Amino acid sequence: MAKNKAKLIIFTGPSGVGKGTILADFFKKVDNNIVYSISNTTRNPRDGEINGMHYFFISKDEFEKLIKENAFLEYANYSGNYYGTSKKFVEEKLKEGKSVLLEIELQGALQVIKKCPNAVTIFIKPPSFEELEKRLRGRHSESEEAIQKRLIAAKEELNNANKFHYVIENKIVDEAVDELIKIYNKETK
Repeated sequence: MAKNKAKLIIFTGPSGVGKGTILADFFKKVDNNIVYSISNTTRNPRDGEINGMHYFFISKDEFEKLIKENAFLEYANYSGNYYGTSKKFVEEKLKEGKSVLLEIELQGALQVIKKCPNAVTIFIKPPSFEELEKRLRGRHSESEEAIQKRLIAAKEELNNANKFHYVIENKIVDEAVDELIKIYNKETK
């Protein structure tokens, strides 16, 4: 049997497209040769989010200190908050032979693509912009101003989908998950 190929997998798409839902199902159905990279962020936790599981929630000062120490594989300021991926975490897991999935926004994804040209890149898109807006509003977790910022960002993000190896439309979650599993198996087995 061929040895698994540890890969860095970049997973992105607009806010509200369903990345978290897809990944929750994906990780229930795949082997343990892949880990989810937990990002650092300066935003406040949403209901149900747990520090160290969903994100590492840190202060802006702490984040900026880590930037100066070159501790991030990528980082970005998105909708007024910092998000970043620990370089050390990713490197350690890849050395252990584990693939690492980064769920990151577009700015960060493009940074990682430049630094890691062998990464597998996957973009998740909504069935329509109207559906994306409906999903964002359905969260009931953000102000109108924050929603508008995310919608403006989403238009730019959707215009960059062609820069990714794979584009998955999240119309039906189960189908999107199945497509992600096929990509994972193709790229790592």
